[in-house]
Amino acid sequence: MKKFLFAKFIIAMVFLGILGFTAISLVGTDLVEDHVESVYSGRLYREASKIAGQRAVKYYRETDTPAEFYEALCSAVYDNEEIWLINPKGEILMNTSRKFITEDFPTLKDFNPGKSSGSYYQIGRFFDYFHEDQLSVMVPVTVNMHVKGYIAMHLPMSSVYQQRDNLLNTVYILFLLFLGIMLLIIPVFYFMINRPLKKIIQGANTFASGNLKYNIPLDKEDELGYLAMTLNYMSDELDMTGNYQRKFISNVSHDFRSPLTSIKGYTEAILDGTIPPEMQNKYLKIVVYETDRLYKLTQSMLTLNNLDEKGRQLDYSDFDINRTIKTTAEAFEGICRDKRISIELFLTGQTLFVHADMGQIQQVLYNLIDNAIKFSSPDSMIKVESTLKHETVFISVKDTGCGIPKESLTKIWDRFYKIDTSRGKDRKGTGLGLAIVKEIINSHKQNINVVSTEGVGTEFIFTLQRSANRN
Repeated sequence: MKKFLFAKFIIAMVFLGILGFTAISLVGTDLVEDHVESVYSGRLYREASKIAGQRAVKYYRETDTPAEFYEALCSAVYDNEEIWLINPKGEILMNTSRKFITEDFPTLKDFNPGKSSGSYYQIGRFFDYFHEDQLSVMVPVTVNMHVKGYIAMHLPMSSVYQQRDNLLNTVYILFLLFLGIMLLIIPVFYFMINRPLKKIIQGANTFASGNLKYNIPLDKEDELGYLAMTLNYMSDELDMTGNYQRKFISNVSHDFRSPLTSIKGYTEAILDGTIPPEMQNKYLKIVVYETDRLYKLTQSMLTLNNLDEKGRQLDYSDFDINRTIKTTAEAFEGICRDKRISIELFLTGQTLFVHADMGQIQQVLYNLIDNAIKFSSPDSMIKVESTLKHETVFISVKDTGCGIPKESLTKIWDRFYKIDTSRGKDRKGTGLGLAIVKEIINSHKQNINVVSTEGVGTEFIFTLQRSANRN
């Protein structure tokens, strides 16, 4: 895999710099030139209008002498400008770029004052008088409603271009300064994005190679830190899943091997005559018992598989939990009679409706009561109770058996976990019953807890949502 992200980022920055410089050169030049032309033409027109409306009128009314008017024109000159006084015939009566003269007036070729009067400004040679382009404005001098002449002001376009270039140079300097500041993003990007990203990529490659115990060493509180934390959590979960799968295969192999060995051994002994006919019935019962164990294990595994399915829908309904407890307890009547164990029911009200999946709650009750019977001694009592507190139904299954060791309380919900079989008889189970109970209660978004004391007994308590149907 080619890793060009950082290089692409630098190339993108350089490309944007070149693009910005080109845009300023192509578009900015015209914009700045238009702006400079507008500023200069406006200034020239205002100055020409002022002269034409004040000093020129005085000149034509003979309140100013020609010398005084010429001095006034010269004092109004700014930079490389020229100010002219033109008569209606196109003769240049005064020109600030030349010494004041009173005769031999130059005449403009094809002079047409109507073409360039008023606020109009033009760029060119001004009736072919100049040898280079000028920015020119011309304002009429009006005395008693008659046009006596014109005030024309000219500025070489070279001065306009020079001002344009000066402004562009300032823009270029500011752009380069801005670009330099923007380039500081590169080291910031490297330390804040690129280097942490390399650590995340290294971690992802390590996970892909099978080392799920590796943790990405990235202690940040931003999005990249969250991504690294998520990947670390994912690797831990995958590692736990791998351990679970290995443990699962080991437990399933063990639990299947033992009954299959018995079934195979006894059936072969019956077939080859090693077991005499009068003893075959005894060993066939053992085969049936081991077959039943295999069936229960298979059913439990299928149940857990169904519970693990994503998007699994619960079959919610309103039902009487008291009646469900009674019918489930009745299913153990024969076992309880053989072991001399009694099941006492302490139920709240005649009926107590809950909103849940009835079939799955029956399985929860069956597994809990079955566990209680397995771990209870003969001539003992199992207590099943339903209570209502703050619109929540609490179901309790309590035995007076040997209890659960303290170190096992956090493990009993694990799949295939079994308490030491030496602690009592009739403890041969699949180790999946409580795992199924936990999954079912969690899928209902309810809680289940266990309280146990060795030598005293164990109590399982789970909650259900009370039904809106109070009948």
